[in-house]
Order: sequence, then structure tokens, then C-alpha cells
Amino acid sequence: MLSTWFPNVQWDVLLEATKETLYMSAISVVITFFLGLALGLALFLTSPGNLWGNKFLNSIIAIIVNVFRSIPFIILIILLIPFTRLIVGTMLGAEAALPALIVGAAPFYARMVEIALREINKGVIEAAKSMGATNAQIIFKVLIPESTPALVSGITVTAIALVSYTAMAGVVGAGGLGNLAYMEGYQRDNADVTLISTALILVIVFVIQWIGDRITTALDKR
Repeated sequence: MLSTWFPNVQWDVLLEATKETLYMSAISVVITFFLGLALGLALFLTSPGNLWGNKFLNSIIAIIVNVFRSIPFIILIILLIPFTRLIVGTMLGAEAALPALIVGAAPFYARMVEIALREINKGVIEAAKSMGATNAQIIFKVLIPESTPALVSGITVTAIALVSYTAMAGVVGAGGLGNLAYMEGYQRDNADVTLISTALILVIVFVIQWIGDRITTALDKR
């Protein structure tokens, strides 16, 4: 019956494209989480009045984050072509999309991390200081645990953005469902291929949102 409704869909090709999208999304989300967390912590901790308050350093980090966060993703891919070729060796395939995905998403998540940390009650931090907690203990036993629900919510939003980024990356040869929808669907006028590819991207997004919501709810003790 599926062959009747979707006559132009090659199911083995669709499965491979889905695997590529999941691969690109999963790897980039993991690296984005740690890189974005580090950048977000740096933004927060170097801001005036915090543990490592340094206005100059904070301004430098903020400029870097703002610049890469503001560049449209499709342009970022083009700008990073030399860098991607240097570390990956090619501009084609799922692995070639990873540098642009990470560079595009990490600054976005970093701002979410910073916002989450700013929501923490200052009294909690001051209490930890008064009990003799070191900076490392404040970061890993106060700041991160207190902001965990917001961090999970933020990485959920970022992961969904990354799925859409993989679709855009597919247009320039990165593979995945975006590439399938464009090359086999749009270019060859196969509307059924475009439709089923889009539907699978939506399913991935809905699953990510559902998982993120469940984890956030479980972690939020308020």
C-alpha cells in the first residue's frame, strides 16, 4: 500500500537518509551541549560581580558568541568550507556537516546557558561561598545542579534547531533527509519523496521535544 501512495520513494534510500540525519543531529547535540555549556559558564562567570568577573574577557567572549550566533546557517556553511576541508577532508557527507552544525549551534546554546545561570538565586551562591566552597565546587555543585532543568530545556530547543540545520546542510551535499527532499524530491519533481522526508523530520522533532519535556519535568523540583 505504501508503494501505491509513495511510488517514487526508495525505502532503503529513505532509511539511510534518516540514519544520516540522526547521526548528524546526535553528534552535534552532544558536542554542542559541552561546548555551549563551557561558553555559557564563561559568559556568566566573567560578567561583573561574579566569580571571575572580568569585563574585558567577558566582552571578547560575548562578541565571539554574538557573531557566530547571528550568521545565517547557510552562509556559515559556506564560510566554514576551508575549515571543514582542513579537518574532514571533504565538503560532502554527514561528517562534513558537523563543523558548521556545532559552530552554528554552540553560541546559541551558550546564551541559553547564561540565561539559565542568571536565574539562580544569588543567595544560594552566597551561602555556598560563606561555607567555604571553592570556585569549582560552586560551579559543579551549585550552578550546574540548580540550573539543570533550564539547561535541559535549552538543549532540547537547540537539538530541534540542529535538526532543521541538518536539513539545510543537506541542500549543499551533507546528506540526510534534507538532501533527499531536495535532490530526489524537489529537483526531480517527486512530491511524495519531499512529503515523506518532511514527515520524518517532523517526527524526529516531536520525539526530541517529548523526551526533553519529560526530562525537564522530572528534574524540576519546584
